[in-house]
Amino acid sequence: MEFIDTAINGAYLINYRNLQDNRGSFVKTFVRSLFKEKGIEDSFPENFYSVSKKHVIRGMHFQTPPVDHGKLVYCLKGSIQDVILDLRTGPDYGKFASFTLEEGKPQAIYIPRGVAHGFLSLTEDSLVFYHVSTEYSPENDKGINPLSFGFAWGVNSPLMSTRDERHPDFKLFQTPFGRI
Repeated sequence: MEFIDTAINGAYLINYRNLQDNRGSFVKTFVRSLFKEKGIEDSFPENFYSVSKKHVIRGMHFQTPPVDHGKLVYCLKGSIQDVILDLRTGPDYGKFASFTLEEGKPQAIYIPRGVAHGFLSLTEDSLVFYHVSTEYSPENDKGINPLSFGFAWGVNSPLMSTRDERHPDFKLFQTPFGRI
């Protein structure tokens, strides 16, 4: 397991070893001691996945304190452009970074608390799996309009939920997240 620093403090691109033989492949995605060594969340009490059509944008999602959470995100089928946006006060506020995650390339993104997450599905039926460090809380479930913070998604007419379209624009957002 290799943890690669990203432009967002506390966020990591994680490369996994892919052990292959005549039966197929095996990838270990979580080792508590290695995550703990890096100061990364080491407990994920809720897991879920989404399946998205090509050109779907999901995001930019986060939960507010006291149930904010870190996320560990994989693309198990298809390909996505994964995007993270720092919402924590300080010099990196508003900074964003993106990564391509795809089937057959064993990688994940770790997204720390106070960082919004979203993605664009680059293929039909992209399967994205998430581990989150707190359980879902409807009253703390928030978002930023994904078209409002300066990231060029590269799609003229993305498919988005009404909920995501109605999230506030980044310039109107009042952050509840302190400095890291």
